Amino acid sequence: MEYIQQNFDVNFSYGVFFSSHLFDPANTCLATFLESKAESAYVKKLLVILDGGVATHHPELTQQINRYFQQVRGFQLAPEIITIAGGEAVKNDLPLLFSLVDAIDKYGIDRHSYVIGIGGGSLLDLVGFAAAISHRGVKHIRIPTTVLSQNDSGVGVKNGVNYKGKKNFLGSFAPPAAVFNDPVFLTTLDPRDWRSGMVEAVKVALIKDVAFFNRIEQDAVALTAGDMAAMHYLIYRCAELHVRHIGGAGDPFESGSSRPLDFGHWSAHKLEQLTNFELRHGEAVSIGIAVDSVYSFLLGWLPETDMHRILTVLKNMKLPVWHPLLEMQDGKPSPVVAGLEEFREHLGGRLTISLLRAVGKGEEVHEMDLNLLYKAVDICKNNQ
Repeated sequence: MEYIQQNFDVNFSYGVFFSSHLFDPANTCLATFLESKAESAYVKKLLVILDGGVATHHPELTQQINRYFQQVRGFQLAPEIITIAGGEAVKNDLPLLFSLVDAIDKYGIDRHSYVIGIGGGSLLDLVGFAAAISHRGVKHIRIPTTVLSQNDSGVGVKNGVNYKGKKNFLGSFAPPAAVFNDPVFLTTLDPRDWRSGMVEAVKVALIKDVAFFNRIEQDAVALTAGDMAAMHYLIYRCAELHVRHIGGAGDPFESGSSRPLDFGHWSAHKLEQLTNFELRHGEAVSIGIAVDSVYSFLLGWLPETDMHRILTVLKNMKLPVWHPLLEMQDGKPSPVVAGLEEFREHLGGRLTISLLRAVGKGEEVHEMDLNLLYKAVDICKNNQ
C-alpha cells in the first residue's frame, strides 16, 4: 500500500474591539483596523449588510456609514448598503442567502475584500455564511448590535442558517476578521431582546466562573432595569470567557462531541423550532438552563440552595424557566425530550450534555435519565 500523509496547521487571529459611536468620524477604531490591512497597489472593497431594525432605530446610520468609509484609505465602499430584516426568520430564507451571494458577486467582493454585517446574531450568522461560501471564503467583519450577539454569537467562529426545520443545519466554521462592539446600539433594543441576551452570560458563568455568577446574581435586578455600566461588564466578561474557551479548549471547530458552551442548549434549540421561533433564543436557553440545573440537583451534584439561586437569577431577569412543551403530551413523550437524539446528531456522534457539578464547574454526561428529567421539568413548573 502507498499513501501520502498531509498535515498542516492554520493560524486564526482576530480582535474583539469595544468602542462607542463606531461610525463617528472622530472614532478611528474601525478605520485604523482596515487601514492596517490596506495594500498600496490595490484598492479593496467593502460591502455592508445592515439589519433593517437597526436602520429604523438609527435613521442617520446609513449616511454615517457612507461618510465614515470615505475617509478610510485603501478601501472603497460598494455603492449599495444592503438592508435586510433581522431576526431568526432570515436564517430560514435560502433565497435571501443566495441574494447576498449574488451581491458579493455583483460588487466584486473578492477574498482581499470584506463583507461587514451590522445587526443581531441571526443576521451575522447569515452574512458570515454567505461570505464563507463565496469564493471559498470572503473575509467578514461583525458589528453585533444586540446583547446576545455582543457577548456570545458575534464573537465566536460559527456561521449558519436553518434547514429542514433544524437549527444551523447548514453552516461553517469561519472566524471573523474582527468584531466591533458598540454599546450605543444596545440603547434602542426591545426590552425583551435586552433581557434574553443576558442569559448566555449566566450560562458561561455557571460552567466556568463562580465569581462571575456571583456578580451577575448581585446585578440581576439592575441589569434587567437597564443599567448600562453593569451591562458593559457583563458583555465584556462573557465575551472574554467565550473567546478564551474557543481559542484555548483545543477544539475550536468542534470536531468532537464535547460542547460545554452549549449548557442549556439541547432543549433550547428544539424549543425554538417547536414554537416556530416565537421564543427568543435567550428565552429558550433560560428554560434549558433551568431544566439542566434542576436535573443536576436531582443527580445529587448541585446543592438545593444553588439550584434555587440559579432559578431566582433567571426570574429576576424576567426570563422563563418552564414551557408546556417540556411536559408529556397526551401520554406521549415531550417533543422537546424527543429532541435529544436530534441533538446527538447535531453533535455528530456521541450524545454529550453539559451539566453542573457545582456553580462555576460544568461536567459532561452521555445519557439522560428520562424519569429525572421529567421531575426536573415539574420542579421548574412549580418554581415559575
